[in-house]
Amino acid sequence: MSMLFSPYTVRSVTLRNRIVVSPMCQYSAGGDGIATDWHFVHYGTRAVGGAGLVLLEATAVEPRGRISTEDLGLYHERQLPALQRIVRFVHEQGAACGIQLAHAGRKAFSPKKGQGPQEPVGPSPIPFDEGWRVPLELDEAGLQAVAAAFEQAARWAHEVGFDVIEIHAAHGYLLHEFLSPVANHRSDRWGGPLEARLAFPLDVVRRVRAAWPEAKPLFARLSTTDYLPGGFDPDQAVEVARALGQAGVDLIDCSSGGIAPVRPPDYPGYQLKPAERIRREAGVPTSALGLITAPEMAEEVLQNGRADVVLLGRELLRHPYWPLDAARALGAEAPWPRQYLRAKRAGDR
Repeated sequence: MSMLFSPYTVRSVTLRNRIVVSPMCQYSAGGDGIATDWHFVHYGTRAVGGAGLVLLEATAVEPRGRISTEDLGLYHERQLPALQRIVRFVHEQGAACGIQLAHAGRKAFSPKKGQGPQEPVGPSPIPFDEGWRVPLELDEAGLQAVAAAFEQAARWAHEVGFDVIEIHAAHGYLLHEFLSPVANHRSDRWGGPLEARLAFPLDVVRRVRAAWPEAKPLFARLSTTDYLPGGFDPDQAVEVARALGQAGVDLIDCSSGGIAPVRPPDYPGYQLKPAERIRREAGVPTSALGLITAPEMAEEVLQNGRADVVLLGRELLRHPYWPLDAARALGAEAPWPRQYLRAKRAGDR
């Protein structure tokens, strides 16, 4: 039996298979972070294509936390109806639907994407790169405001009807900035040793977990390495994953990089080793992602216990019906929509 096409249950949510649409920014939001028809079609198509879980892109919990002015937001009630429309359609196709809650921190409104109206913030006044704005160092009141914004976004995510929340603590954005000694040079209780650098992300996780129904899963995306000497590394990632699991995170979405303009490796499965290690040593379920395009590779990852689910990104941009072809390749049952049954070929199930 194919594990890729076996159900996966976490808390009260059962995914029909272990294929997850990775959160990928579309930079297509309407005024004030509101989802548009593009988002409806984009996410709806991946649900029709057979994925088990559709994760919406990085969605800012406050206006100054957007990567660009075209980012989705979940910081005002007027943003809810468009998201509800997406969730409702994804559910109608038999898929679960989640949202990645994020704050861009010092990488908000990058030079490439146009300077935004708000000043970026971060753990320390250190810009991401040459030509980027120097972020405002968050004080205690600012930290509490950001944590409260995550908490409120979690309440609204439940109101919208999402099944899963993923907290974005990767790719050089705010929570990753606190974790990494590259961006966090604080000397107060929020900086220094790993325990202190973890304190703010952990506070956010605990507050989101308290605001999010106990029956619903909570994921966290973690950059397991900065690819820099003296930066955040896989050893620290194991410790962080263990603490996040104890705080109520159900799955670690293992990614990498983003704290500095360093190009990560570029080969299939390049992020598998940290995922396998975190699963084994921290005792927390993990995802596999990173140029996984072959059904056989996705199946191997699961069969050998290297991860619990598989996230696909660019491959699902190229081919939103990848799950249907993957099922054919693996001899598994696929969730074909009834409207497309006439297209099934010999060997499709």
